[in-house]
Amino acid sequence: MTDYLIAATFIPFLLIGWLAVQSLSRRFAEAHPEFGPAREEGGGCGKDCGCHGKSACQRKGH
Repeated sequence: MTDYLIAATFIPFLLIGWLAVQSLSRRFAEAHPEFGPAREEGGGCGKDCGCHGKSACQRKGH
């Protein structure tokens, strides 16, 4: 039961901490536009067009 209570309190704190880190990175990117926008995790596809299909690659000229 103790493990459950520890997990039930620890996981929300991890979420709040992650949201704070994202907020800080957005604020930093806003204050320092010379570094470019803050890159969100999962915001891109990667190096190939695997998530868009082959037709998207051909349209982009890849």
